[in-house]
Amino acid sequence: MRHGNNVAKLSLKTAQRKALLKGLACSFVIKGKIKTTLARAKALRPLVEKLITRSKVNSLTSRRLLLSELSNEKAVKNLLEKVGPQMAERKGGYTRIVKLNNRKGDDAPMALIELV
Repeated sequence: MRHGNNVAKLSLKTAQRKALLKGLACSFVIKGKIKTTLARAKALRPLVEKLITRSKVNSLTSRRLLLSELSNEKAVKNLLEKVGPQMAERKGGYTRIVKLNNRKGDDAPMALIELV
């Protein structure tokens, strides 16, 4: 039974979904905010929250774990040197999702996900 399994599938296969979320997470960490669809923003939030929590402690273990998740040295460096210390006092809730107007072409609901 699927009780409690609330993974947003995004109409993608598992490998494609993981690759999409990894790319979104890297872009989000580097830029600080990105504009994407509402479903993708909601799927990205838990991943990014866990990465930011891990980046609060700047250690070799944290760096290696973040590199295994993101595979982007620039994003990991940004997490450990800027975002982690900036969010050190917060217990959680590092991101904010703001709903935007629907996309013109296919009327998809858009959202802006940003650091608080």
